[in-house]
Amino acid sequence: MLPYAPGGPADAFSRAVGRGVTERLGQPVVVDSRPGAGGVLGVEIVAKSPADGYTIGVGGTGSLAGALSLMPQMPYDPLKDFAPITMMAAVPEILAVNARVPARTVAELVALAKAKPGGLSYGSGGNGTGPHLAGELLRLRTGIDIVHVPYRGAAPATTDLVSGQIQMMIGEAPALVPFIQSGELRALAVTTRNRLPVLPEVPTLAEAGVRDLELENWYCLLAPAAVPAERLEILRRAIVDTLGDAEVQRIFAAQGATAAPGTPEALMGRIRQEIARWAEVSRSAGTQAN
Repeated sequence: MLPYAPGGPADAFSRAVGRGVTERLGQPVVVDSRPGAGGVLGVEIVAKSPADGYTIGVGGTGSLAGALSLMPQMPYDPLKDFAPITMMAAVPEILAVNARVPARTVAELVALAKAKPGGLSYGSGGNGTGPHLAGELLRLRTGIDIVHVPYRGAAPATTDLVSGQIQMMIGEAPALVPFIQSGELRALAVTTRNRLPVLPEVPTLAEAGVRDLELENWYCLLAPAAVPAERLEILRRAIVDTLGDAEVQRIFAAQGATAAPGTPEALMGRIRQEIARWAEVSRSAGTQAN
């Protein structure tokens, strides 16, 4: 169950993993895209699916952490309603603007936003998603007034960024790099600790003068909470083996991401940390769903 629109990075990751699991288990894996509510709709389907091991889903920053701060009545509990399988991918993010925006540095973008409060809009794949939370954190750290525009996935948000319907976005590298390289978008900074090999000339946000805004988006795989342990282990082994495959790692790397398999315990720890982090950011920034 893919809770995002087709064509985005998570779609490519899921299909690569699905092919590998099909080969290892001899069972066809179908990727079913159910976008909406920043990933919450698709993840809810997983939570309420039969606990037989035949339905698993992709979770991420928004659906398992960020949305909790924006939706007063979540349809599931990220810490109780799922059996964690493994982390799947870590994805760097880029602060990019449409090429027609008159800002070539983060400082110039901040100055432009302060000169026109509410005049710049930024896109995301939905309320509570990683790009939404990153945009709110940028707003908090720089004191700028920018308007959030949520979409039903990264792909339509990127399309509107390229066309100029929105002016800026902190989006995943796989979605933005091709348009940066074509000149349709301009990269101002990356959100990672180090610069990206694919864009070595683009500074980190810390280098650009914005402190305490280091983050990456991430995706994991989950099953309904009551799936028997032995079935979960079969799935986990097949998925981890797939993520260790050289061709799969090449596919991830081509998207600017890193295959990041780990233990269920480590994944649950990450989810707990992310819930606490984004709850604090939402409180500090006064974040609201658009």
